[in-house]
Amino acid sequence: MTVEAGERAARAERVRAVASGLRDQRGALLPILHAVQAEFGHIDQADLPVLADVLNLSVAEVHGVVTFYSDFRNTSPGRVHLRICRAEACQAVGAEALAEHASAGLGVGFGETTADGAVTLDQVFCLGNCALGPTVQVGERLHGRVNPARLDAILAEAAR
Repeated sequence: MTVEAGERAARAERVRAVASGLRDQRGALLPILHAVQAEFGHIDQADLPVLADVLNLSVAEVHGVVTFYSDFRNTSPGRVHLRICRAEACQAVGAEALAEHASAGLGVGFGETTADGAVTLDQVFCLGNCALGPTVQVGERLHGRVNPARLDAILAEAAR
């Protein structure tokens, strides 16, 4: 068995253990997906048949849930996760320009990670900080009234 095959097998065992531990919860698929993503950073395509088997669902059902919710990733995120609010309130105070600045500066589009794995750029459609738009979230921290210069400073700080 190659190292890669061994790693895949170990991951499948761990995914099965996580799913088995949570499968008795009501609506278990979402908590299981969150737990798998919390542990591995993303939901791998190879995880879907394991989850489907544990929950007695089709792979298509699991895939449908993973792809429906934008919080689930199919690749590992960057070390810094930048989310820009693009809801109407933030759009009205400059979120579009901020999004363009971020995308151009990082060289990636929404849902992508920089080539060096440093930053993942995502869009959301409300962070609940409407009075202080435009709002961004870096990791778990919200930042309001963000302009391009402030975004650059926030990202520089997060990279340290």
